[in-house]
Amino acid sequence: MIYRVRVGIGGVAAVLGCAAWLAGCNNNPWPERSASTNTLYSGMIQTTPRHLDPVSSYWSNDTPYTYQIYEPPYGYHYLKRPIQLAPKSAAVVAKPRFIDKDGHALPDDAPPEQIAESIYDVPIKKGILYQPHPAFAKDAQGKYLFHTDHPQQQGWLGNRATPVDFEQTGTRELVAEDFVYTLKRHVHPRLHAPVASVFADLVIGLKELGVIAKAEDQKLLAGHDPASLDKPFLDLRRWPLAGASAPEKHLLRIRIKGKYPQWSYWMQMTFMAPVPWEADAFYAQPGMAQRGMTLDRWPVGTGPYMMSEYIQDRRITMVRNPNYRGEPYPCEGAPGDKEAGLLDDCGKPTPFIDKMVLTVDREGTSLKNKFRQGYYDIEVYERSDTGKDYLIDMMDSERVNAEYAEKGFQLKPFSDVNVYYIAFNLLDPTLGYGQTPEQDERNRKLRHAISIAIDWEVYSKTFPRRSGDAAMGPVAPGVFGSREGQPGFFNPVTHRLVNGKVERRPIDDAKRLLAEAGYPSGRDAKTGKPLVMNYDYYSAPNPGNKPEIDWVVRQFDKIDIQLEVRATDNPQFQDKAKKGSYQVFWLGWNADYPDAENFLFLLYGPNGKTKYQGENYSNYASPAYDKLFERIKSLDDGDEKQRLIDEAVKVAQQDAPWTMGFFPHASAASQRWVKNLKYALLIRDTGRYLRLDTADRAAAIQAWNRPVWWPLWLLVVALIGVAWFAWHNLRRRDRMNGRGQTLPDREPPALAASGRG
Repeated sequence: MIYRVRVGIGGVAAVLGCAAWLAGCNNNPWPERSASTNTLYSGMIQTTPRHLDPVSSYWSNDTPYTYQIYEPPYGYHYLKRPIQLAPKSAAVVAKPRFIDKDGHALPDDAPPEQIAESIYDVPIKKGILYQPHPAFAKDAQGKYLFHTDHPQQQGWLGNRATPVDFEQTGTRELVAEDFVYTLKRHVHPRLHAPVASVFADLVIGLKELGVIAKAEDQKLLAGHDPASLDKPFLDLRRWPLAGASAPEKHLLRIRIKGKYPQWSYWMQMTFMAPVPWEADAFYAQPGMAQRGMTLDRWPVGTGPYMMSEYIQDRRITMVRNPNYRGEPYPCEGAPGDKEAGLLDDCGKPTPFIDKMVLTVDREGTSLKNKFRQGYYDIEVYERSDTGKDYLIDMMDSERVNAEYAEKGFQLKPFSDVNVYYIAFNLLDPTLGYGQTPEQDERNRKLRHAISIAIDWEVYSKTFPRRSGDAAMGPVAPGVFGSREGQPGFFNPVTHRLVNGKVERRPIDDAKRLLAEAGYPSGRDAKTGKPLVMNYDYYSAPNPGNKPEIDWVVRQFDKIDIQLEVRATDNPQFQDKAKKGSYQVFWLGWNADYPDAENFLFLLYGPNGKTKYQGENYSNYASPAYDKLFERIKSLDDGDEKQRLIDEAVKVAQQDAPWTMGFFPHASAASQRWVKNLKYALLIRDTGRYLRLDTADRAAAIQAWNRPVWWPLWLLVVALIGVAWFAWHNLRRRDRMNGRGQTLPDREPPALAASGRG
């Protein structure tokens, strides 16, 4: 067959135009010229947060928002180390006063057993305003514009899909009663409140209020469709709370049972952040929940930032709160802070950044590439382990080391207070508490066998980017009471002392324990069926975490236990935890405050997840441990507290609700143009202190992402060459035609049909 190709100036122009178009393309994921704006960009590894209501929020991926939007009474001083409490919405960090059972005042050094109540009188700063929000909007007569008097009225919301869509907003001053209302919300029967049991055991009258609130809520919901998202407003202001009151407009009084020194630490967490009743009433109106307008997505606070965009599983945007009072940047810090430039903004009003954009980016490769190109200022805002990946890359390659050093990535390692572990649900009949003492002991031996088999020392070598020190107990190093790293301290269940050196017990010990538990060679001694367990990993499976999941499967396989992986996202795992429908699970814990009690309470019986909605995901309940914990939490740091912590750790080691896991090494990844950055997991309200050198960022992004022209020009030259060759060949065919005539564009039908050329 003969095929005729005609290529002229138009074809060449099309090729050149295509090349020019390709050259004009770029890989910037943000709007044009965004690098010059005062906007911080960061990624999110998981889904968007499930709970931004401060009473419900307790996961690290919530904290980039809750701690920038809400203001509890206290916070931590941003720069001082060791970490110190500092006032936030409170005027001072209040010192408690103590009284006995007869109401008589006691001295500060009174024995804990004599103290019936600790009373905290907390002065609240005057003049603090809530962010602009339609919940506060009023008309000229002082009537709320968007608190409808006719909740049955259809269509009152119109096309409004978010609080930002309301045409009018308002504000009001923060008062002490808002903190009282927050404490009451912990026993709201419709809310998921993870520390409700903790607070109910501490705050006088809170448990009793919970009973009243539940009964009143049942009356309120009578006749309502249980499946409906619309629920009428349960106004908790109707009932007093003995343990929380506002004697004055700006004075908060909290009464705690006995002595509990850690209460001041709880008051720096968002559980104690003020929530205005107006916001609760606003979001309780018909149609709101259906459109996603709730405190779990649209917080209402007094902090430096406010929510402006929430696109589920895609992006969250916060902007500067125009009503924020501009708290000054600190002028004091730790040794070396001045030399590091961390005091350069001393006394200047915060926040410095106008907008914060956090984007869901589940793939580790995508996160890393965007950071390397400068498009993420902080790789993952709330994570303190992202820098290790870059540090290892630098050790593995001189070229990469030179690149990262030239770009000035901030990757400084630091110590922190957190732990990762694999643990067991003790409500499970196979792994947990048995119905008889004999079965209970067999199940404990099964937990011991698995704890030996999961080799955390090997884990750190296998996954250096997730490395850490194998944990011997639940209390992280750097906290008073922890024995981690001290000579002679180890977990006798998983380790042993050989020639003066601590080493993990051999796998034969684990297999022996497995047989004693009733599963020789991984099979039920009675039925012969293989032992199969479910493993919940609270992140959806992807190429980034699959190697770690596979590693865990291999650890169980070492003792012939089959592991069924049920990788889920965080909301799904939370649902399973509520129902108790899980066996083996992976979890991490970032300390809320620098006290051993904050780790030990993760194993406290009344804090069980399934029954009490607390943070004890193992649902571990030991009378001996609980008794020790209750004594520990009332003590100041000292010899007696250390002795009791040691005893509690020994009990937990023997009962093995956790495999103990590892304490990760810390290093976070941020760009050189992010100023005033000083990492510490305990300090979550970093947003208002950060400052961006946007000129440096814009120049760096342009330099790091220059188009590579030579492949395009090579393509253009090659295409021109092909066009010239085709044109030249056709001219040659024309000359070979005997009459010098141009052949027709297509073959005659007869030639085409005969197949002749």
